[in-house]
Amino acid sequence: MKILITTDAYHPMTNGVVISIDILYKQLKKLGYDVKILSLSADGRERIVGDIFYFSSYNVNIYPNAKVIKPTKNKIIREIIKWSPDIIHSQSEFSTMIIAKYIKRKLGIPQVHTYHTMYEEYLHYFLGGKILGKKALSKIIRVLLNTFDTVVAPTEKVQESLKNYKVATNIEIIPTGINLKRFQSSLSRNERDEILSNYNLKLTDNVIIYVGRIAEEKNIEEIISFYNKGISHLKNTKLLIVGGGPYLSKLQDLVREYEIEEYVKFTGMIPSEEIHKYYKLGDVFVTASTSETQGITYIEALASGVPVLCRWDMCIKDLVIDEKTGFTYKNEDEFTNKLTKLIQDEEIKKEMALEIKYKVQDYSDIVFGERISNLYEELVEAKKDYYLTKLIHN
Repeated sequence: MKILITTDAYHPMTNGVVISIDILYKQLKKLGYDVKILSLSADGRERIVGDIFYFSSYNVNIYPNAKVIKPTKNKIIREIIKWSPDIIHSQSEFSTMIIAKYIKRKLGIPQVHTYHTMYEEYLHYFLGGKILGKKALSKIIRVLLNTFDTVVAPTEKVQESLKNYKVATNIEIIPTGINLKRFQSSLSRNERDEILSNYNLKLTDNVIIYVGRIAEEKNIEEIISFYNKGISHLKNTKLLIVGGGPYLSKLQDLVREYEIEEYVKFTGMIPSEEIHKYYKLGDVFVTASTSETQGITYIEALASGVPVLCRWDMCIKDLVIDEKTGFTYKNEDEFTNKLTKLIQDEEIKKEMALEIKYKVQDYSDIVFGERISNLYEELVEAKKDYYLTKLIHN
């Protein structure tokens, strides 16, 4: 089977969508499928690199890192049609979606779409939130998603949101999986010491860790504020914020304002192939985000053996279970009390370690690849049956 994955976001950009696509691509190749990716080039140049088709594009100030395909009678499209994929799996709702739909119509093939982003949480990015409102957004999403054969929702939260938009297309919940072996591998003493020394941390420190994009919707200032007011008094307890993004300088200013630079450390952007090492420094993974659709960093933390403390959110209801794989909180007092318990209660940490090891098996990259490939096989077979029935009746 030939599979075309389309996405506006791809390397060198790093975010949850790119991570998910990388994992899917690798697993599909391992299963023996012929897979190619269609994306927009970071430098604007059109080219083909291995299995990646890069379309020429230019930057637009609609939202951060937004790119739009340059209008052209594209030879890459002709190459893709000549290659003749059996199915398209689109991962973005903008420029590459237009191309995906054109190829779908041209070849008469099924199209799956993964809905990665809860756009109502990101409206402030779209031209400063002045153009698109929630009512218009729901109509646009409904009309778009009802044109697909199946929509993949990474979590029940996404599925419920799409149902509220009155999306009628079949919606399958398939969580993104990760390479469990990478995150479960141990960190050498030399590697640990080197990373700790880079941020003036000690082996005896209790490290509260956040990993992810540094953006407004991640609500990281809440973590810093709670740490400043209720946690910083705990002996040898530090906060390590791992990642880069548009909100980094504002958070650094906030830390300086609180005068806690000694206790709160920022790493900046870390290469994706190195990120698993940083989880190993953490005693507790924390996040205050309610804008997640996949919760990949939660899964990575648990795979690393690190319990999670997070704001209650629908996307983690089957993943972060109180007193088993971590805790959820709804206010500052709950955050402070539960974090203190995770740091000081050795017995609960031992019990959680066993639960965590069992729970993450459902989120492996192998399971993810198999579930997606089974969906492809069903849709391609159904399309063949449809054309055969049509031929017979004509």
